[in-house]
Amino acid sequence: MGLLSSPAAARQTSDATPTDTEIPNGQYITVTYIEPINVRAGPGSFDYPVLGTIPVGGTAPAIGRSPAGEWIEITFAGGPRDTGWVYAANVTLSSNALLPIVEPPPTATPDVIPTVNPTFVAQLEPSPTGTHLPTFTPAPSLIVPTYTQPADPAIGGSHMGWLIATLAILGLFGLAVSSLRRR
Repeated sequence: MGLLSSPAAARQTSDATPTDTEIPNGQYITVTYIEPINVRAGPGSFDYPVLGTIPVGGTAPAIGRSPAGEWIEITFAGGPRDTGWVYAANVTLSSNALLPIVEPPPTATPDVIPTVNPTFVAQLEPSPTGTHLPTFTPAPSLIVPTYTQPADPAIGGSHMGWLIATLAILGLFGLAVSSLRRR
């Protein structure tokens, strides 16, 4: 890039400090980040291209700040209107006086607006298949068994009562016999 090789006020060495006659409002920034920082064409990491860098300890005249105060506009040769923008968290200002708010430049409009190929989109759309959803098949009806009385009169009816009474009497007789034998 030709912008990186051109001399710029923002590329001064760390021992050079701008004088008040060079700086319009008397303020300048000093890079305090641990590595060189990017100078951009506007206040934003994704919307504006990188114009160059400033080394650690480098200084540049400060012109203004973004409306939110997150970016600082500096004098930077080779940038639009010989200015550039740096992220405020990576630099310190020479004084605590507030910089004037500067309206950011418009973002660049791309030369080619990307469009979607309709043929490609049609290939990605799912095509209907011949498979149908399963149909509900009801379970067979429930058959509840019923019980009837036996047809044999010898087992059913009052004969059963006599049988139970006879067994009870025999049980009581056996109890009486066993209790008499113990004495």
